[in-house]
Amino acid sequence: MRQVPRWGKIGCVTLEWVALAVWVGGMIVLSGAVIPAVFNTFGGQDSGGMLLTRAFEGYQRFVMGASVILCVAAWFRWWSGDPMIEVGRSEIIVLVVMVMIAGLIIAVLHPYAADLQAHAFATKDATAKKAALESFFRVLMPIRTLYMLNLVLGLLLIALKAKRSLDQCGPGT
Repeated sequence: MRQVPRWGKIGCVTLEWVALAVWVGGMIVLSGAVIPAVFNTFGGQDSGGMLLTRAFEGYQRFVMGASVILCVAAWFRWWSGDPMIEVGRSEIIVLVVMVMIAGLIIAVLHPYAADLQAHAFATKDATAKKAALESFFRVLMPIRTLYMLNLVLGLLLIALKAKRSLDQCGPGT
């Protein structure tokens, strides 16, 4: 076990919780408040859709930062060798899957969907616009599913961390 100052351990764990709060809380706020507000406020599908695309791009930047923080913190906890902050195998597996899903969305699926959306909104012919929107929505469905899966995985990671904390307090606490 390496000698890591207590403040370093506290800072590491605190940053992890903040990163998880951003990851999970951001998705809850986007799904539960922003999406309904956008479509209940803006008149057209085009303007609301473009606003949501920009909102999700902002969320993705936060997720990238949270991914870095979570990965560096997991490495630091492993490197310290301290049993009080050790990294569990299930925690690593969940984190790796979360980061891979986020990477797939951010690097591949979202840019493709944004291109399809821009094409659909730029199309003037009604038949072509309908076909372009259908194509866009076919890509959007798996993206939504992956976002929800990542939300569930983030909640699972929070539960794993909470369980570890409670287990360290001892039985009956």
